[in-house]
Amino acid sequence: MFNAFLKAARLRTLPLSLSGIILGSFLAAEEGAFQWSICILAMFTTVGFQVLSNFANDYGDGVKGTDNHERVGPQRGLQSGIISPKQMLTAIKWTAAITFCIALGLLYLAFGKTHWNYFLLFVGLGILCIAAAIKYTMGHNPYGYNGFGDVFVFLFFGWLAVVGSYFLYTKTFNWWLLMPATSIGMLSAGVLNLNNLRDRKSDASAGKNTLVVKIGEEFAKYYHYYLLIGAFFSALLYGGARPGKWTDFIFVIAFIPIFLHVRTVYQNKDAELLDPELKKLALSTFLFAILFGIGRIL
Repeated sequence: MFNAFLKAARLRTLPLSLSGIILGSFLAAEEGAFQWSICILAMFTTVGFQVLSNFANDYGDGVKGTDNHERVGPQRGLQSGIISPKQMLTAIKWTAAITFCIALGLLYLAFGKTHWNYFLLFVGLGILCIAAAIKYTMGHNPYGYNGFGDVFVFLFFGWLAVVGSYFLYTKTFNWWLLMPATSIGMLSAGVLNLNNLRDRKSDASAGKNTLVVKIGEEFAKYYHYYLLIGAFFSALLYGGARPGKWTDFIFVIAFIPIFLHVRTVYQNKDAELLDPELKKLALSTFLFAILFGIGRIL
């Protein structure tokens, strides 16, 4: 049973979820405000939210019948029958509770007793994160079934992860940070779009109206190109607008596999064969966050 839940946690998604936290932490380190204790707790919190989202997606798609014999990706817990809906629901509740407790510890460490306004603001954001993770596929009228998944991924994986983690260290907001945060958000939305491209046929037959289902495979591919190219130029503009050292641009290395991935998607004739590209794009996003951050502190 432990192995079944470990598989349901979908560990391959964790590097993508950590990318925004890593980038925000590097940007704080550039300002001399980095703290390991905040970084570690922020990572644990993010991992908790991601696992919660994965469990909730497993449950939501499982009970709605979206995960069936037509699904192309790896078989999920409820779909396989190894995990019952009741067991998964219990896991969701425990994961949400544990993650929220870790988040409270993180916020107390970051803001202490002197910034209760910030503490309460981030508690609200934490509750919003839990709600977003659960409502993607669970409950009545989940937003993932209405084509809004991309928006939430962009906001939570990009803007909130990067700018929010930076704020935990510095207690300040910087509008310029929305540019690298946009890069992470676009790349993360690209991963979701690729996943939905792969599952387009099974999602459409199950009534899961993702953005790909709504606009069709051809336009979804163009949307994919725009996301990845937009991520590149957003990062490039940040480096150009805030000139520093040549190392500010070493993140370009991470876009070599990303642009090779664009070529693969362009040449693809069967979206169901795109599953291996998911891991490549997610790891390239993780590499981008690390290289971008290292370039800023060197």
